[in-house]
Amino acid sequence: MIDSIKKTILAGVGAAVVTKDKVQAGLEDFVRQGKISAADAQAMAEKIARDGRREFENASTKLGDTVRDLLASTGDKYLARIESLEARVSALEGHPAKAPKRAKS
Repeated sequence: MIDSIKKTILAGVGAAVVTKDKVQAGLEDFVRQGKISAADAQAMAEKIARDGRREFENASTKLGDTVRDLLASTGDKYLARIESLEARVSALEGHPAKAPKRAKS
């Protein structure tokens, strides 16, 4: 699962690099054709880069939150199952069941 997440993030970074190169090439073409000034092209490139970074950070944060939520819910499910099995094993061995240990969240 971690490898899939890494590959997804790297694909996003790769797409951002390709997009940046294409945007820069397009803006250079507009400057050569006299459609925009070099200063305007620079300002547009900076805005696009800034917006792209913000979108990437937002997506990364959402992905991290989703992964944490998934791991937390899965962990709780397995913790309850482990505690249930421990109680059954204790009962089968003739030991009194211990109070369940709960991790602090």
